Amino acid sequence: MKILTVDKIREADAYTIKNEPIKSVDLMERAGTNCYRWIADRLQNDQKVMVYAGVGNNAGDGLVISRLLADNGYNVEVVILKFSNTFSDDFSINFERLMKQQKVKIQEAENKDQILVPGHDDLVVDAIFGSGLGRPVKGLPSEAIKIINDSCATVVAVDIPSGMYADNITDEKKGAVVHADYTLSLQLPKLAMMMPENENFTGEMVVIPIGLHPEFLRQVETDYHIINQDFGRLLPVRKKFAHKGDYGHALIMAGCYGKMGACVLAAKASLRTGAGLVTAQIPRKGYDIIQTAVPECMTILDNDREILANLPELTPYNAIAVGPGIGVANQTQKLLKLLIQQACQPMVLDADALNILSENKTWLSFLPPNTILTPHPGEFDRIAGKSDTGFHRLEKAKEFASRYAVFIVLKGAHTAICTPGGRVWFNSTGNPGMATAGSGDALTGIITALLAQKLKPFDAATVGVYLHGLAGDIAALKTGHEALIASDVIDALPDAFFELSDM
Repeated sequence: MKILTVDKIREADAYTIKNEPIKSVDLMERAGTNCYRWIADRLQNDQKVMVYAGVGNNAGDGLVISRLLADNGYNVEVVILKFSNTFSDDFSINFERLMKQQKVKIQEAENKDQILVPGHDDLVVDAIFGSGLGRPVKGLPSEAIKIINDSCATVVAVDIPSGMYADNITDEKKGAVVHADYTLSLQLPKLAMMMPENENFTGEMVVIPIGLHPEFLRQVETDYHIINQDFGRLLPVRKKFAHKGDYGHALIMAGCYGKMGACVLAAKASLRTGAGLVTAQIPRKGYDIIQTAVPECMTILDNDREILANLPELTPYNAIAVGPGIGVANQTQKLLKLLIQQACQPMVLDADALNILSENKTWLSFLPPNTILTPHPGEFDRIAGKSDTGFHRLEKAKEFASRYAVFIVLKGAHTAICTPGGRVWFNSTGNPGMATAGSGDALTGIITALLAQKLKPFDAATVGVYLHGLAGDIAALKTGHEALIASDVIDALPDAFFELSDM
């Protein structure tokens, strides 16, 4: 799935209208109908719906929803905010249609006192402004947005919360923005919905298909994409006469005294993701822990008792992960430098490996091409410099991936994979329960196992991130978000594989 700019979305609408062909008002009817169906599925029969509409095409979508709700027996009130005397053509057509529906109460508001206030049990539909908004919201619409936000009603935004920009940073200090509980994004997500600072505006995003022309969507170029279940087809297929050597040998360089759990999680996740063989390089004090916790994992004992300090022979391995729980001791830093200089295998650098790089930035130029780095936002900021917003951090990650010819897996609610070619893929799985210690270690093990099975770095990163989030979603069905731990995610990997194989 692609993420398009506002300009490209307009082109998609125009292409659909011309080539389906379909009238623009009928395309609006289709969009409004699909939004209506989503809303109606969640309404109680006696629940009142308050629709707040402007005077443009987004408002037209809201009027379609209002009419269909009324036609089907729901209690609907519509507030038209007359902040302009210029109405879009499709709005005018749908307003005339709505006027014929006798069961709808329509309030035309020209000042604050005429804006109806929703009750706390009502459902509010925000159809004031759409994704084409280019300036901060002031005046009458701002007053309406304040009333909506001050209510306790559930708020559903049509296409995008009014006042939020689709492609740029939104500053609520400069103009009012609806705080939606749900956003029904038409056909495709908006880039701004991937950014953490917009969570309070967007709420839960739901993509509503409206039938934009598939040929346009296939051909249109964009740097931004969504990872979905289609990536499951990239998983290796097991053959009847295969043996463990056919599925790769992963080396996990992880753990130090007091942090051996990171190695346990990474190694176990790698085994659960299908690596034929997994070896962990560990400090000598970690031997009993690994042999007990992960008996399927082989070990290399470092000469040092408490840290990783010595680079092992690398030739037996198909993929290497380094970083979880290794600390930043001087000897460990020297080990990482040698690894970067000598490794020919695909690599995943995580956690303390990234922290070491942040203290030795000249080493970045020596990273082997297509190395995968998996920072959370704080780790990335330490490497690339502080970012003020999610947009700013994403641009830095794109530039960093291109400059050093690496893949950046920027972890978060919509983990973003930035490629050396300047493209970004956002994940569509995962949940807030995965914000827990060890979750990143599990992801490192998953991606490394896929690399060991000879997936290309891009495929390993995207499939790994999707699989990791899917396992987290499956685990959360049993534990909830608060009780979810990284081991639950690893234990859910078998069910995640089953689900992917059924798609």
